[in-house]
Amino acid sequence: MNKDRSQDIAEELKKLPHRPGVYLMHDAGDTIIYVGKAVNLYNRVRSYFREHIGRGPKIDKMVSLIDRFEYIVTDSELEALVLENNLIKEYRPKYNTMLRDDKTYPYIRVSVAEPYPRITLTRQMKKDKAKYFGPYTSALAVRETIDLINRIYGLRTCSRSLPKEIGKGRPCLNYHIGQCCGPCIAGKVSREQYREHLQQALAFLGGDYAPVMKELQDRMEQASEQMAFEEAIRYRDLLESVRSVAQKQKIEDMDQEDKDIVALARDAEDAVVQVFFIRSGRMVGREHYYMNHTEGESSEAILTGFIKQFYAGTPFIPREIMLQEESTEQDVIEQCLSEKKGSRVYLRTPKKGQKEKLVELAAHNAGIVLTQDREKIRKEEGRTIGAVRELEHLLGMEGLDRMESYDISNISGFENVGSMVVYEKGKPKRSDYRKFRIRTVVGPDDYASMREVLTRRFTHGLKEREEHAQNGHFDVFPDIILMDGGRGQVNIALEVLQTLHINIPVCGMVKDDNHRTRGLYYNNVEIPIDRDSESFKLLTRIQDEVHRFAIEYHRSLRTKEQVHSILDDIPGVGPTRRRALMKAFASVEEIRGADAETLMEKAKLPRNAAEAIVQFFQEHAMLDKPE
Repeated sequence: MNKDRSQDIAEELKKLPHRPGVYLMHDAGDTIIYVGKAVNLYNRVRSYFREHIGRGPKIDKMVSLIDRFEYIVTDSELEALVLENNLIKEYRPKYNTMLRDDKTYPYIRVSVAEPYPRITLTRQMKKDKAKYFGPYTSALAVRETIDLINRIYGLRTCSRSLPKEIGKGRPCLNYHIGQCCGPCIAGKVSREQYREHLQQALAFLGGDYAPVMKELQDRMEQASEQMAFEEAIRYRDLLESVRSVAQKQKIEDMDQEDKDIVALARDAEDAVVQVFFIRSGRMVGREHYYMNHTEGESSEAILTGFIKQFYAGTPFIPREIMLQEESTEQDVIEQCLSEKKGSRVYLRTPKKGQKEKLVELAAHNAGIVLTQDREKIRKEEGRTIGAVRELEHLLGMEGLDRMESYDISNISGFENVGSMVVYEKGKPKRSDYRKFRIRTVVGPDDYASMREVLTRRFTHGLKEREEHAQNGHFDVFPDIILMDGGRGQVNIALEVLQTLHINIPVCGMVKDDNHRTRGLYYNNVEIPIDRDSESFKLLTRIQDEVHRFAIEYHRSLRTKEQVHSILDDIPGVGPTRRRALMKAFASVEEIRGADAETLMEKAKLPRNAAEAIVQFFQEHAMLDKPE
């Protein structure tokens, strides 16, 4: 930090209020590198800039990068906690301990407020008077459970508005094969009878399997005695399915409460948090989460960071959360989660008994994940970050994080299109991919098309930077541009960048006679590359991806143009009739082969329009015949 900035920060520190709030640390590039909350902003923020020992290398490094800070005052520590978490999720700062991924989990939703309720899968838990079960870790298991319940209790799966549509229309296939009791049929099943089926299904979802197992056993034996063997087999299969579901509930707790068990395993490099989901006293699933930026952090800080981030994003919060270590922020986190849930939430750190054993079991499982996945993680990092480091060494560069590659696609100059793909830390960042429809080039001129694509991409980027555009598409520039070609493509890119006064390295991927990469063209020199190296494999993946993205876009435009050229050129066929035709017929070939009567019947066209279509295709058939 230079002297002037140190003086500026010293002046800003004097202005800090003795109030709760959130502070944001910026680096010299104005990137937010850390977000934190404070009960007292004055004391907390000043503590970062005091000279003392024991702060840890991670914080020391972060402080050395601070160019300025800002803060937001709140009325309470609780408000600061909520705001801190929202800002961390929005900016994902480099020095905050972060969940590596955000997952949404499936729930079973029972629409109990409907006259004839349904059971469905959902990933969002809303305050809509429905009853929810979960979360579960496997969507497949949820779908199988819902299918099983509907088959056993004959609940409807349709979206009909009942009772308004009772007696209107035919019953669905599920009714005819005996998997729905038919509430849509007038007089078939009363609302009270349907509710009885539903109550049994709710008991099943709550873990009470004994009644249905006994009933299925009795029905199977009765059908067998009556020589109805197909019926007996059906009940036998249902019984086996119920037993399978029941046996998956391995852990039971006598208090029948909803709780999560949260524990941590870590080493010098990685940290894994394991969560056991226990609902109504039974474990319904488990999941593990990797945490980023944990170097120098205490286990308590990592767990606290996990709790704040995870439960801010999950729709269901249990009554109890069992932790491996006590959190220094326990009171404010409990208050925040209780407000979100609408009832009291407790953070516990059990010291003895079964609950302590469950925490130990979660920690043990986290350790297993850490051990088993370490090699997989290292291999993945070798394919991604390791490959980037190899490329840096090959080119004599450093700091390659974001890489962009471009390609042009056309067929004989038809619909020239360009594609841009982005890789960050060796992985594709698909949210930043962009497509370009070439505007100024006629015919198959790849160099001119590439010049237009790059000019548009970086002109937009400069404009967004000048306007400080929020959520801009092009304002982030790459650390290197990878051109799918040698000297010619590289020179095109360098010309565009020079014209726009932008300094970005450009590297070409030179092909051999078999169209395979044989080396890199950088700074007017062709650099050979080992085909067995991870960097070569990464470049190959980037090449394949930019080709795929360009061809996919070109194909979509080509298909649209073909449909347009055939249908929209028919006299009397506008957008409305075109939609009617494409809805009534599977393809243009079917339309071509249909007579006027078929067109009138299927697409509901007037006779003059149908006859015009038939005449059009007949004339085109004559024109297409060879002389």
